[in-house]
Amino acid sequence: MRNALIAAWTRERLYAVLDQYLAALVARDPAKVDWAPMVRATENNVELAIGDGLWGTITGRGDYDLRFADCTTGQVGLFTTVLETQHDSAMALRIGVNGQDAITEVEMLIVRQVDEALVFPNPRFEPKPAFDGAIPIDKRMTRERLRAIADGYFSTLEQNDGQLFTRFHPDCERVENGVQTTNNPDFPLVNAHLGCEEQFRMGYYRYDDRLRGRRFPLIDEERGLVFAHGFIDHCGRLAHYKLTDGTDIESHIRRPHSFYMSELFRIEEGAIRQIEANFITVPYHMPSPWDGITGHRP
Repeated sequence: MRNALIAAWTRERLYAVLDQYLAALVARDPAKVDWAPMVRATENNVELAIGDGLWGTITGRGDYDLRFADCTTGQVGLFTTVLETQHDSAMALRIGVNGQDAITEVEMLIVRQVDEALVFPNPRFEPKPAFDGAIPIDKRMTRERLRAIADGYFSTLEQNDGQLFTRFHPDCERVENGVQTTNNPDFPLVNAHLGCEEQFRMGYYRYDDRLRGRRFPLIDEERGLVFAHGFIDHCGRLAHYKLTDGTDIESHIRRPHSFYMSELFRIEEGAIRQIEANFITVPYHMPSPWDGITGHRP
């Protein structure tokens, strides 16, 4: 339930909370954060005590700073990079606050490629103009419609067979763990040379068995952004399949595991214009500490 003490948050207030949190994190000093009496904090889908995890290992933060805010629900998010000794890692961060701007929720996803079996080569963390700027007032969509378009993306990805349950802008691009995986002939997977819609119409992602635990806690209506979280479950049973053009494909997913993901969508005129995603491999069917509880706390 919305905190009754406040009518709405402002972007400036939420960004101030974010900046306070980041400064404290880099200083390794959680006492510098204004915490609410009840807090849930997770790192890579595991609930941790405040001050544990990245708080004890961070040595710096990169310049990449893609931030966004939901002034209706008191949520603020960020894509950035963090340094732990000699290793840079992509990070997605979500923070929830109460009516007094005290932090009630922290959800961090850190892609430590040095620990990952699936490594994305040569990540580049650069500003993406497609995410910038406000949507003209007369073209803004309702929260419900924005969420439906983002959810439709996940439904399109699940057991992908060529059907589309969402719309893609002709110039849509997707970046995963800092690497562009659309219109990129240099990426190791053959489908990466295609655009977003083409990849899905061909049915390349048939091996994505379930898009589970979908959450949409942050919707930035002014900028047409939806920040989502969830899991992709891979059963690993599919050995071969056909694309919609009849091409035989051998699946490279041959063991049970799941991806835990944080994903940002920019939506313009009812179509997905840009996607930024961070994800890591987790145990198959791993549950979420956030199931059924994301929302406001005292």
